[in-house]
Amino acid sequence: MKSDQEPKALSYYIIFPLLFIFLMWAVFWFEETFGYSFNKYGIYPGTIKGLRGILFAPFIHANFTHIFNNTIPLFVLSFFLFLHYRNIAWKVLLWGWLLTGIGTWILGRPSYHIGMSGINYMLVSFLFFSGIFSKYYRLMAVSLTVVFLYGSLVWLMFPIVDYISWEGHLSGFLAGLLLAFAYGKQLEKKYQIHKKVKMYPKDDEFMKHFDENGNFIENIEINETDQALE
Repeated sequence: MKSDQEPKALSYYIIFPLLFIFLMWAVFWFEETFGYSFNKYGIYPGTIKGLRGILFAPFIHANFTHIFNNTIPLFVLSFFLFLHYRNIAWKVLLWGWLLTGIGTWILGRPSYHIGMSGINYMLVSFLFFSGIFSKYYRLMAVSLTVVFLYGSLVWLMFPIVDYISWEGHLSGFLAGLLLAFAYGKQLEKKYQIHKKVKMYPKDDEFMKHFDENGNFIENIEINETDQALE
């Protein structure tokens, strides 16, 4: 039986991103095929009815360009989340989903806010800041990758384009930052052990040929312990 600590197959970390994308496109296909609009199920700030959009809005998109622009980032970012933060991935996703929606409901203009972009901003923010807070080089590498791929998205958190929900983007970014801060100490503690791992163990046969100053020793004596192990 495999231990929970053993790494899972790569396909395991792809299943959930693909599931979200499938649901998103299934809703869009239904709208396009049957001429129905789910926009009324989006987040409408300041109204009780508009709160239902916290759950439904990320799966609703205005047109093909809108859903296509959200698909690839969702796959890449959620894949990174489940691959590198497998123990807290669902907590981050569910809390981030909720906080992003609530933030949009509070900050948003009186209009229906739809689309997965708020969740994408939450993932960008969490992956970037959690990598920095953890102080673990592999997660910091993920942070740099996220910045390289999606750093330019920061401009869409401000009201520079009328038809874009910058409030949703900003809410997602703040939600990701909050979650990264909340889990930062936990991640730093978890990966602290990796900072103490030396490149070579003390009993490495090759490294025994070097003295404390790094000088190579051609002939080394085999101690009694080594002989007993042969």
